[in-house]
Amino acid sequence: MIIVLGPDHQEEDLQRIIRRLEDLGLRAHISKGEHRTIVGAIGDERILNELPVESFPGVESVLPILKPYKLVSREMKPDDTVIQVNGSAIGGPQIQVMAGPCAVESREVLEEIADALVPSGVHFLRGGAFKPRTSPYAFQGWGEKGLKYLAAVRERLGMMIVTELMDPRDTVLVCKYADIIQIGTRNMQNFRLLTEVGNIDKPVILKRGLCATIKEFLMSAEYIMAQGNEKVILCERGIRTFETETRNTLDISAVPLLKKLTHLPVIVDPSHAVGRADLVSAVSKAAIAAGADGLLVEVHVRPEEAMSDGPQSLRPAAFKTMVEECRRVAEAVGRSM
Repeated sequence: MIIVLGPDHQEEDLQRIIRRLEDLGLRAHISKGEHRTIVGAIGDERILNELPVESFPGVESVLPILKPYKLVSREMKPDDTVIQVNGSAIGGPQIQVMAGPCAVESREVLEEIADALVPSGVHFLRGGAFKPRTSPYAFQGWGEKGLKYLAAVRERLGMMIVTELMDPRDTVLVCKYADIIQIGTRNMQNFRLLTEVGNIDKPVILKRGLCATIKEFLMSAEYIMAQGNEKVILCERGIRTFETETRNTLDISAVPLLKKLTHLPVIVDPSHAVGRADLVSAVSKAAIAAGADGLLVEVHVRPEEAMSDGPQSLRPAAFKTMVEECRRVAEAVGRSM
């Protein structure tokens, strides 16, 4: 249920409603806009239906939330959520680029890649310290050693760290080093893990599952927000279809659709979507034109030597050109990079 308070409501009107909801065992989610305040009442719908909310002072209207996801819904919060990470905004007018290797291989290679990203204005360095691989015999990442390599680059260059969390038992460790936690596509419906990151105070990038519907995707985001963490960033990274020319099929329509259904920031991972370096630039430009708030791109100084996802990794020169072209697209749609 959404309770809309009119522009002339008093603070005591809002607090009276919050107390009443909490007394009934319901949760109140507050969203203050420029003219109106919205109170999202979350809990047993039978209690909500019997509560005469319209009679409370300051209440302008009461509307049901029709979607199964509540907190992530645009109905709950009409205004876009903008997530601040050490001075950089994700979800605002500026499009953010997060770039780096798929896996952290060594401190030397990581620093070489990071140095190559700086001229393009990249503020977020992505890199996997724990790597979920299809084969148990493939490189699985360096764990804490890899996290320390990432932290060393942050200390030297001031870049913020984006890295994946795979196991709830590693939450404290990963949070010690990361600025943004990534939940990979294979874990989109790992509800134990989603609940765990819902209890931390760090932004979370949630990637869409290989075969997940938009509804399933948003319900997974709801798991995180239901625990209290509202800093969720949705990432479209391609879904599995019958097509074999590309690694996955980028659902470009998911970007404007998600922006319509939810207030959360939406970014795109073009590298995993196509699995081919020669297509990453074109897909990135399409994502920005469609309304994406950011890009998550794999970059490597020597892709032929990469321990993970070399074929889809851009070389620094190609990445620099891509960013320049994407800036022109961003300007055309009223955004900046």
